[in-house]
Amino acid sequence: QVQLVESGGGLVQAGGSLRLSCAASGRTFSSRVMGWFRQAPGKEREFVAAISWRGDSTDYTDSVKGRFTISRDNAKNTLYLQMNSLKPEDTAVYYCAALGTYYYTGVPNMRHEYRYWGQGTQVTVSS
Repeated sequence: QVQLVESGGGLVQAGGSLRLSCAASGRTFSSRVMGWFRQAPGKEREFVAAISWRGDSTDYTDSVKGRFTISRDNAKNTLYLQMNSLKPEDTAVYYCAALGTYYYTGVPNMRHEYRYWGQGTQVTVSS
């Protein structure tokens, strides 16, 4: 079992920055691929970024490439999402997620491949 708790969301003006954190419980964090997803009002939950269990491979959705950076600290059981140059269209509830499989090769971007989810943290970007 993995329990995930996000933090760091808030209200920011367009062009600003936020850093999201996701604290994981349990001893298996370091062996799992981790991802960030987001869900805007009236829209489906969508993939944002993912990072391999070693932290040496990442993937991003096109709309955040060059602006967002995913990282992890396995010693602290924590996942991060640094968000720069924020836009109003980045407004959403952001969720961290953990893959169900240990030591998975690759960085999946499909929602159904992730087994464990946090409760989400709201990010609002004003224009």
